[in-house]
Amino acid sequence: MNEPVRHETPAAESLLVDPLPRAAQLRRIGVRAARDAGVPLKSAFRSQMRVDTKSSAHDLVTVWDQRTEDTLVEALTAAVPDSRITGEEGGSQGQGRLEWIIDPIDGTSNFAHGFAMFSISIAAALDDEVIAAVVHDPVNELTFSADDDAWLAAADAQERRLAPTPKTHVSEDRLNLVTSYPSAEVLAASEAQALGSFAELVRTYSTVRRVVSGALELCHAAAGWADVAAGTGTHPWDVGAGQLILRRAGGRYLPFGTRHGRSWDGSEEAPGRHLAPDYVGLGPGVAAPTIGHTIAAHAARTRS
Repeated sequence: MNEPVRHETPAAESLLVDPLPRAAQLRRIGVRAARDAGVPLKSAFRSQMRVDTKSSAHDLVTVWDQRTEDTLVEALTAAVPDSRITGEEGGSQGQGRLEWIIDPIDGTSNFAHGFAMFSISIAAALDDEVIAAVVHDPVNELTFSADDDAWLAAADAQERRLAPTPKTHVSEDRLNLVTSYPSAEVLAASEAQALGSFAELVRTYSTVRRVVSGALELCHAAAGWADVAAGTGTHPWDVGAGQLILRRAGGRYLPFGTRHGRSWDGSEEAPGRHLAPDYVGLGPGVAAPTIGHTIAAHAARTRS
């Protein structure tokens, strides 16, 4: 990594000097909002809390999900009044060209079970293109962010550019895969195929870890701590921030599946927005055809 670069963060109200904030301004606003919202989450982690379910027993929610989203919405809309929100808990609200895409706790199941792999995810999209992103891990005090570059800041608040060494010509059996595949929904739809595919992944890659936190999986690939990240059945708030951070660090984000009537097969890199429900994220220089075939086959089964 390059030498540390310390950035001063001015007061939010002084950041906006024109009606269309620049990506760097939006990133700083997001970093401040995420870090502030992360303080009570770190305090609540591994405490007694009520845990409810949404769509299934695998889809958990706590009181902290809504509280955190409310805190983020208040901070972000105060900094940029002419903006709208797309949040996992509160849905869409507001108007304006600038959209904040929020996942207040990405990895709620991990948070609820006391496993320290969850984050706050914020993406800023202008005219439907994500131009700034923040993923904050409050327990481990790590903040990943991106505008025109990708950055990592730890507890010392010094930001370092994310520039992992490209892994070119590295065989798949040397690669580390992090994924949420196969999810309970995937198993319910095609258990035999999914388990067979997962077995192939375990045979192919050096390690396969089911982290179940898509934003952090993409960020760890961006940092070079993982080589490949993959997910299925995502929403904009799951990947909006992480995909930009990965791409700005030199990696690739490949969409699979169908959304808004268009199909994606992983053959082209996504621009900065949520184009399809399934994806493979590759660290710089990484080639991983086996997981690509796995996610492509899943996407095809979903379409059929």
